[in-house]
Amino acid sequence: MPVLCAVYGCGNNSQRDKEYSFFRIPKIIENQGEKTRVLSEERRTQWLANINRADLNEQKCSYSRVCSKHFVSRKPADLYACTDPDWVPTQHLGHNKVRALDISIGLARNDRLSARNSIKRRKIEEEDHSTNVIDPPCPPVSPDEPTKCDVGCQTDMTGEEIDRMKFTVNYLSEQQDQLKTQLLAHQLHEGSFSNGGDDKVRFFTGLPNFLILMNVFQLVVSHVKCTSRNVISPFQQFILVLMRLRLALSLQDLSYRFGISLSTTCRIFDKWISVMNNRLSFLILWPQRDVLRKTMPTVFKQNFGNKVSVIIDCFEVFIERPSSLIARAMTWSTYKHHNTVKFLIGISPQGCISFISKAWGGRVSDKYLTENCGILRKLEPGDIVLADRGFTIADSVAFQGAKLHIPAFTKGKKQLSASEVETTRKIANVRIHVERVIGLVRRKYSVLQSTLPIPLVKSKPGDALAPIDKITRVCCALTNLSDSVVPS
Repeated sequence: MPVLCAVYGCGNNSQRDKEYSFFRIPKIIENQGEKTRVLSEERRTQWLANINRADLNEQKCSYSRVCSKHFVSRKPADLYACTDPDWVPTQHLGHNKVRALDISIGLARNDRLSARNSIKRRKIEEEDHSTNVIDPPCPPVSPDEPTKCDVGCQTDMTGEEIDRMKFTVNYLSEQQDQLKTQLLAHQLHEGSFSNGGDDKVRFFTGLPNFLILMNVFQLVVSHVKCTSRNVISPFQQFILVLMRLRLALSLQDLSYRFGISLSTTCRIFDKWISVMNNRLSFLILWPQRDVLRKTMPTVFKQNFGNKVSVIIDCFEVFIERPSSLIARAMTWSTYKHHNTVKFLIGISPQGCISFISKAWGGRVSDKYLTENCGILRKLEPGDIVLADRGFTIADSVAFQGAKLHIPAFTKGKKQLSASEVETTRKIANVRIHVERVIGLVRRKYSVLQSTLPIPLVKSKPGDALAPIDKITRVCCALTNLSDSVVPS
């Protein structure tokens, strides 16, 4: 789009008149000190006065230009060159308010200044030639000490220019220190978490405090291959993975936050989630019977004695719609009306997650999943399993010598008997804890509440577990490090 000159009567066009340059109307500089602000404000005022257009408001000034035809030297002078006649446009302005006397005075003043500077330079050169003593070089000066080479080092700059340069250097140094402080405050490193308190740890990682965070990091980092060529530190890589699990951030978002490429972010996540799955699996432990009975909560003892070994339930995680029709049918959940993957979770009476299955398609029934995920092989004779009505697995549980307790059905009955009502109330009173644990896992790690992309559901070549299996297992293991939801 062509640019037009803002001077009245000047028809120069940037597209047509290539011999002219076009310059913006100077702005008021607010962030370089009071002297610069006053000088830039005075200069802008004189520019607008010389252009002399009543319709030139603030909005038009932002895109208006003045061509080089209106300057003596074909370009505007520097902000601090107040005596230069090209400090403001003075040529061919289409009006007589800019007097020729003012222009001649400005030119004469500028000539006198140039003459004085040339005389100073000649004197300095004569002094240098008249002496055989060579000035020693200026010694290196630390940033904390004032410079002492003003006398020994000669320069062609005037005192005003030197003062202006010193002011600019000091200002830029202050700005650099401020930016460094702000950058360190926003970076996610070990020091920022230790100084940020436990609230910051809980928000970004879901772990209770900084001590547990560092213990988990030391447990995992020794099995991750890290070199000096890594863009970010091992601790930042660890935090990147936890932030994805905790806040359900996309890989592109994390690449922007940590200043790395998307491919690097993908490799870091895949590498660390595999190691974390291997190193943290011991936190999901099926408890021994004697330990289980010694620590049985009171609410279970009152209703079922000390024989309850596990409370089971299923939960589903949304996934994107698969392109394959077979996969689409296998993952369609009639309960959620969405494509999902389903997990079977088991918790001990103490509220710890003691079992988590692999991911199954959302179409699979609770009964089929329970009978084929391997949890029944962990039962011992005499154990009691608590479940919801959908788990019609009494025969499978009895085959292991255990007993299943589920709420009573009203099918084929007008109403439940008094004993069935009491039994159902007792089961519901304690079975609710498994739903509370599921809610805790999904609140702590929002990735299980989001809609997962298909690559997280598919197993990679040579890998026995899909990424979603590793993610869910790591989330459950980290949740076991928090306080239990079951009152002791």
